[in-house]
Amino acid sequence: MRAEAELGTAGDNGTKYRARVRAKVPPHRSLLVRLLATSVMIAVCSVAATAWLAARTTSSAIQQEQGQLLSSDTEIYDTLVGYAAVHPDWNGVAPTLRRLAERTGRRITLTTQSRRTIAASAARTGSALPARASAVVDPLHTDPALLPDVGANRIDPRAVGPYKLTAAERETLRGLADKLLTCLGDRKGVASLLVGPSGRPSIKLADSALDGVAWDRGCGLAALGFTVPTERKPLSQLNAMVNDCLRSQRLEPVKFGIDFVIGYGGPPAQTCLDTARRDQLTPYVAPAALLFVATPTGSPTAPAFHFTSANTGRIAGVAGLVLLITVAVTVVVGTRLVRPLRALADAARRPVEEHQRVPVTTNDEIGYLAAAFNDLTERRERMEGQRKAMVSDVAHELRTPLSTIRSWLEAVQDGIATSDQALVDSLLEEALLLQHIVDDLQDLAEADAGQLRIHPEPLFVRDLLDHVATAHLGRAETAGVTLATRTDGDPELSGDPVRLRQVVGNLVSNALRHTPPGGTVTLRAHRTAGHVTIEVADTGTGIPAEDLPRVFDRFWRAEKSRSRRTGGSGLGLAIVRRLTEAHGGTVTVTSTVGAGTVFTVRLPA
Repeated sequence: MRAEAELGTAGDNGTKYRARVRAKVPPHRSLLVRLLATSVMIAVCSVAATAWLAARTTSSAIQQEQGQLLSSDTEIYDTLVGYAAVHPDWNGVAPTLRRLAERTGRRITLTTQSRRTIAASAARTGSALPARASAVVDPLHTDPALLPDVGANRIDPRAVGPYKLTAAERETLRGLADKLLTCLGDRKGVASLLVGPSGRPSIKLADSALDGVAWDRGCGLAALGFTVPTERKPLSQLNAMVNDCLRSQRLEPVKFGIDFVIGYGGPPAQTCLDTARRDQLTPYVAPAALLFVATPTGSPTAPAFHFTSANTGRIAGVAGLVLLITVAVTVVVGTRLVRPLRALADAARRPVEEHQRVPVTTNDEIGYLAAAFNDLTERRERMEGQRKAMVSDVAHELRTPLSTIRSWLEAVQDGIATSDQALVDSLLEEALLLQHIVDDLQDLAEADAGQLRIHPEPLFVRDLLDHVATAHLGRAETAGVTLATRTDGDPELSGDPVRLRQVVGNLVSNALRHTPPGGTVTLRAHRTAGHVTIEVADTGTGIPAEDLPRVFDRFWRAEKSRSRRTGGSGLGLAIVRRLTEAHGGTVTVTSTVGAGTVFTVRLPA
């Protein structure tokens, strides 16, 4: 069974951590997005609250002022229409205009249709009249917007013309009305007396009396409907005018009383009646005039908004409320953001030996920072353990040859041993072992410090493998292991030949140590898709799958006995990985226990 090796060193963990940190934060979890959303929300709430209050306050003030202006305009218009309804001309209207101007604070001007001034409430100061009149004062064609109660015919009821009763007629009708009220008097609230502009009285029944009870008593309310001598002649003339109009349209004639109500004939009859009434009343009312109403300065009237103390207080209150909400939201958001940062600061201030972790509670930048801190703590803890183990291993590796050299030298000094060629060779071997360990440590130190330099040049891989095989051939023969090379073609690459021989040599040395006599160590090379692949395969004991991730760790050995034959220094594979990475390549391992191991180096061609 073969398993792909996973590098478990601190450098690999750092690479994985950086990959996690570079992972994209979900937009809705991003700290920047949340801060921006909070700011936008506060701004929108502030603008909305201010706009709402300003609109409400301004609308209320304008409506109030519009109501006042409309009330004063209605009063002016109603007064002037009433004057025109009872006067045949405008000759005496000036005092009325002055009184209206004093009461309403407006400048009032009446002109003819050709804009010739009829009367004005004040002398003009050089300012021209507005381009458009405020209204047309005509009692026979009133403005329904200013006088909505006039009726559909738009004839002001104060325009009575020839129908105005004499004093004697008024007295007679009033006496009859009083008798009718006395007849109805035992039921309070049933009827009330109304006197029209012509002087004719009428009795208005309450809604509760419209069930006919009063008629059943025989009070004779219909008696008030008869016409008096003053009304008969103009009423007869009006009937004739209406019927002439209807005959011209080939319609049946009609007849109506002093109430001017036609019970039949439809819209044509009503139209003829309204036209005839206007023709009959025209000599008795003032001619139509244009009404101009302006401010005392002469500008057209327009509602204006003023910041009263109440309006200012409302705006200040809403502004204070928005400020309070803003502060509260800011405090809440700030507290949520600062809390994990304080936890990180507290954890960072703790002693290194404690290796403090912080909880990761969010999935935003702060959550990534907390995860990075925990990952850093984990890597620091792991590296601390590796440092301690490395110091222990270095001390052990150096102590063994040093102890051997010291023991033999002391033995020679004491005369126990003789300084012969064999002893010198043994001491030299131990010194070379020390030199090898020191050189390996120096290479790793340079790689860790980023000072490892390579000197690339074109080289042929077949020559590289042959050179390494020749250098290790004697050792392979001594161990009873067959050492072979196999190259597919003659691939070429650019690399440091010394460092690459060191890479392949370390792999071959490692394979020879773990291959029993009769086994085979094979060096293979081929080119694939822009890469040159070098493989060192053996038929040795193999590496368990659980140990594969650690084979490139410093001072790690599959064989814990530290024997001279299989132990090694534990630095060779770590150097292989560093030198391969310096060339921009990768190194991996696959192994099957009892079948052998294959180390694969991939280098850019």
